[in-house]
Amino acid sequence: MTTARFLVVLDADSTLIRNEVIELLADEAGRGAEVQAATEAAMRGEVDFATSLRSRVEALAGVPTSSFERVLSRIEPTPGVRDLTAAVHARGGVVGVVSGGFLEILDHIAPTLGVDRWRANRLAVSDGALTGFVDGEIVDAEAKASSLREWADELGIDPRATIAIGDGANDLKMMAAAGLGIAFNAKPAVRAAASIVIGPQDLSEVIALLP
Repeated sequence: MTTARFLVVLDADSTLIRNEVIELLADEAGRGAEVQAATEAAMRGEVDFATSLRSRVEALAGVPTSSFERVLSRIEPTPGVRDLTAAVHARGGVVGVVSGGFLEILDHIAPTLGVDRWRANRLAVSDGALTGFVDGEIVDAEAKASSLREWADELGIDPRATIAIGDGANDLKMMAAAGLGIAFNAKPAVRAAASIVIGPQDLSEVIALLP
C-alpha cells in the first residue's frame, strides 16, 4: 500500500457543507430558532460543546427517522469542496472529516464529496423516532484532535503534514494538533487562533496551500 503524503481533516457543518444539520433536524421538531441560538453560542465557545449538544439533541426527541430524507435533500455542499478533495487525492493526500454532527447524514454525503474517512455522533433511536439522546460518546473538541492524530498515525503521516479546517470553537484543539490550522468562514476566536484565515466560503481557496 502506498503511504499517503499528507492528511486534510475538515469539520462538517458550516465547513464541508453550508448547513448546520442539527438546525435542520430541529426544524422537523418545530424548534429551529431555539436550537439555532444554542448552536451559535456553542460555536463561539460560550458554553461547553458536549453539554450544549446534549441539550440541543433533547429538543429533537420524537422526530421520526423518516425526516432524515428531507434533511438530506436540504444539504448544500460548500462551494469548491469537490475541487479540494480531488486536488488532495491528485497530490497523494487523504481527506478526513470529524464532526460534532451526525453519522445519519454524514454517512450519505461524505462519500459523494470525496471524503475518505469520517467520524461523528450517532443519534439514539427507538420505535422509528429520535429519543433525544446521543448514542455513545460525544465527538467533542478533544475527540476531533485525537481523530486527526490517530488517522495520521494509521496512515504513517508526519503530524506536520496534516491540515485541519474548521469554523467553530469545537475545532480549535484539532487545528492546534495539525501542522497547519485553517479558519474557514470562522468565528472570531477561531480566526484569532488559526495559522491561516480564509474568508470566502469557497474550499477551492485551500488548494494553493496543499503540499
